[in-house]
Amino acid sequence: MDAAMYRVSHSDELITPVLLYYKDYIIQNIQKAVAIAGDPQRLWPHVKTHKTRELISLLIEHGVTRFKCATIAEAEVVASCGPTDIILAYPLVGPNVARFLALQQNFPNVRFWSIGDDLEQMRRVSDAAQAAGTTIRFMADVNVGQNRTGVALDKVAAFYKEAAAMEGLAPDGFHCYDGHIHQSDFEERTRLAAEIMDKVLALKNSLVADGYSCTHLVMGGTPTFPCYAKYPDVYMAPGTVFLTDYLYSRDYPEMGFIPAGIIMTRVISRPTPSTFTLDLGYKGIAADPAGIRGVIVGMEDIATPVAQSEEHWVFQIAPGHEGEIPPVGSELFVMPSHICPSTALYPDVPVVEHGEITGRWEIAARNRKLTY
Repeated sequence: MDAAMYRVSHSDELITPVLLYYKDYIIQNIQKAVAIAGDPQRLWPHVKTHKTRELISLLIEHGVTRFKCATIAEAEVVASCGPTDIILAYPLVGPNVARFLALQQNFPNVRFWSIGDDLEQMRRVSDAAQAAGTTIRFMADVNVGQNRTGVALDKVAAFYKEAAAMEGLAPDGFHCYDGHIHQSDFEERTRLAAEIMDKVLALKNSLVADGYSCTHLVMGGTPTFPCYAKYPDVYMAPGTVFLTDYLYSRDYPEMGFIPAGIIMTRVISRPTPSTFTLDLGYKGIAADPAGIRGVIVGMEDIATPVAQSEEHWVFQIAPGHEGEIPPVGSELFVMPSHICPSTALYPDVPVVEHGEITGRWEIAARNRKLTY
């Protein structure tokens, strides 16, 4: 990548480290995602990466009206933007049951969807819905191989039928996240997604033949959403594509999404002839995944991280490139390996358009609780 594409006017006024969102690139990424899906109404994107009303509103302007969330706070932020549908793609347990019902009551024009995989917990949800005099829309969370949550494929039909018999629940589809599919080769990802799709469609057709409604199939994440585009009547659920990060841009180059969430940092020291230190510790960039937390744009091949602490990040320059160590005070741009948890470290972000900062977007859903 070329660092010039991230230069910002009046950058000397920015306190570092600072996360920047590049609106021009975000819009290009939205347009590309819509083109891959073929119809914005087929996208059901996750908001966990950006957590902002402004990006949600941009997606709505481009025809996307369905959104996926991990927390009640995210769902509240989305609901305030006027979508048609929201999935809380996280099992309802503890106080989140009542919080979900409060959201449903206070945003009557939004269709809220829950997921789940445990019948005993679904009975508690059913009881709470009945006590509130309402019905909760529901998608069965299907374990398609990640083994994080979800009902095993061979048990989905029985689970679905039992859930459908509970008062206060209205099941109408499957939520199928395939986070274990992250092969770089597109053909391999497509093959694995097709295997999942065959099983999911067989389950759906069997339930429909037995008289059950199973309209909504919400499939995949960022690596696989293009793999599901060829299947009609399927919703695709990418999340990171609109900002994109280093690992996704490295591992899935055929997608062509532009990294649009970049951390500006400054060189604060040159402690040895072959090292330099940034003011970007793990309080400013996510500490996962282990191994590589980000790369300096334009120095990907010559600067290797060797140590990081709360406020410092030390890089080693490749032999023969000692003359390219940037001077103390230099502004550099780091592409995070994982943008989602990096975003959550910042209360708001300056937004860049055509090289100028034009505003700030609040990371409104970074907290676990807002109103409800």
